[in-house]
Amino acid sequence: MSVRHALLALLSEGPKYGLQLREEFEANTGQVWPLNVGQVYTTLQRLERDGLVAAVGDDESVEPGPQKAYRITDAGSAELAHWLRVPPDLSTPPRDDLVMKVLIAVRVPGTDISAVIQAHRRYLIQLMQEWTRLKEDDNGGDLAFSLVVDSELFRIDSVVRWLDAAEGRLRRALADGWTPAQPANVTPPIGLPKLPRPPARPRSAIAVPLETETP
Repeated sequence: MSVRHALLALLSEGPKYGLQLREEFEANTGQVWPLNVGQVYTTLQRLERDGLVAAVGDDESVEPGPQKAYRITDAGSAELAHWLRVPPDLSTPPRDDLVMKVLIAVRVPGTDISAVIQAHRRYLIQLMQEWTRLKEDDNGGDLAFSLVVDSELFRIDSVVRWLDAAEGRLRRALADGWTPAQPANVTPPIGLPKLPRPPARPRSAIAVPLETETP
């Protein structure tokens, strides 16, 4: 998750304090991802360093208080707009712990691979049931939470489907005479599909001058 861009999105609504940003971040993400206020201020400092936010002056329209308030800059708005529209780079498979466990399990002598898969499958089913219960209890009252739950249910369901497919593939391999003691196929793979990468950020989104920039 990009906390950096989430804070820019919240600041696009108007100047805000760090504590206010943390509260709104958690509210807008369904209270699923707690955010430490220290992380908020660290991120704000980096955004300010990069020219994407600026501290609010005494003449700005924001409620007075002892805390430091921030506003988004033109460069920050350009950065946010670019991030929202450019898909993330998914051309390389992520290093997934569960996938790694299954790949390693097939190499460990005496390991019941089916038992390993079923143990993880049971856990994932229980997790899906818990998310479903939380969704039913909320009954659509919190839109952000409903969207997060839907995302988790689809994600977990896809992992369960992969475990089922992996178990079926392993069973067929064993039926064909493959054994865990055999070395992995040393034939080089034909290669991953060549997927288009997200375009680079336009230079105009980087070089927008700050109104508050000093020589």
